[in-house]
Amino acid sequence: MENKVAVVTGSSSGIGLGIADGLAAAGMNIVMNGIEAPEDVEQARKDLESRHGIKAVYSRANMMKPEGATELIGLAMETFGKVDVLVNNAGIQYVSPVEDFPDDKWQAIINLNLSAAFYTTKGVIGGMKERGWGRIINIASAHGLVASPFKSAYVAAKHGIVGLTKTVALESAEYGVTVNAICPGYVWTPLVEKQIPDTAKARGMTEEQVKRDVLLAAQPTKKFATVEEMAGLAVFLCSDSANSITGTALPVDGGWTAH
Repeated sequence: MENKVAVVTGSSSGIGLGIADGLAAAGMNIVMNGIEAPEDVEQARKDLESRHGIKAVYSRANMMKPEGATELIGLAMETFGKVDVLVNNAGIQYVSPVEDFPDDKWQAIINLNLSAAFYTTKGVIGGMKERGWGRIINIASAHGLVASPFKSAYVAAKHGIVGLTKTVALESAEYGVTVNAICPGYVWTPLVEKQIPDTAKARGMTEEQVKRDVLLAAQPTKKFATVEEMAGLAVFLCSDSANSITGTALPVDGGWTAH
């Protein structure tokens, strides 16, 4: 995988940063993107370069707008001249009954969780077809396969990502390009970790009870998936061993969607 170029959206923290790290460890140059504090992202970028001996650049492009995707892919092309791997990871969440769901929250979630992946894919797929090789990995969710109440926008967007994955996979199957979706359940990230004390206080529960009986209620393993597991699967999907895997939605959810 040396000298290949990977664009990873939402890669300034959490799952995205973990995947960027895994791809860098495999020898890929990385185009990072996200909205964390610039000094934190710069430190993460330098860390990828120093530990893995690759080149990493960073774009703060706003992926909620089509021009953000153009800006991000443009940086990759300007810096490296190609995009071999695209990981659409950026996303947000909002929870509300549908009758009270704010219009702006609906639009923001659809824009970032679904439309951004369409625009980035549109920007790279032509070059991948021309070169006869490419990997597009969409980070969907268990909610791309099943639903939960009060998450209408998120569930709609993630189901949409699975549909987009299948469609682009069919369109590119004869060109050496694979397109797959990873569908995580709850993953142990700093964002999830920060929610636990407040949830415990609000519900009058211990933090361990919150983990097991609230967050992991739907996951039969009662264990969080890890960022490293997401990265490992992404690296595998980029390998030659995954040449015939395309158009799939791969659950990494501790058995959640087996119900």
